[in-house]
Amino acid sequence: MRAVVVRSPGGFESLEVAEVADPVPGPGEVVVEIAAAGVNRADLLQRAGHYPPPLGAPAWPGLEVSGVVVGLGPDVDPAHGGGWRVGQQVAALLAGGGYAELVAVRAGQLLPVPAPVTLVDAAALPEAVCTAWTNLVDTGGLRSGQTVLVQGGSGGVGSAAVQI
Repeated sequence: MRAVVVRSPGGFESLEVAEVADPVPGPGEVVVEIAAAGVNRADLLQRAGHYPPPLGAPAWPGLEVSGVVVGLGPDVDPAHGGGWRVGQQVAALLAGGGYAELVAVRAGQLLPVPAPVTLVDAAALPEAVCTAWTNLVDTGGLRSGQTVLVQGGSGGVGSAAVQI
């Protein structure tokens, strides 16, 4: 498959399309054919040589993507564990590797993309929305009817926090 790799630290000119091995899904992973990928600060820092990919992640950038499920790894039952099935449109939050044609991702990191949301729009959601949700709801315990002050609600995470 093709992936956009960073040949050497630098600006956009350091990016290059290269042939890399197709991902093989491990237990609990799903393979997604990528339709769109977001660009985040971590991607820019990785390109500049200031943010190494996490251990086990592909060497190329890309933290949030959308696409279509094309394969299920061992232990991913379409009837359970999120109900993921081949052909389903999804968005995903990744440790890296989204600037490619395919990615293997843990099933728990997928989000279904409902109609009428496009795959292009869906690719811009996981990083900001999941970060805001995790901080406000999972960690902070925010519940329906409660009030929270969001300072700096103008960036991606802040905008998502205001909507939550």
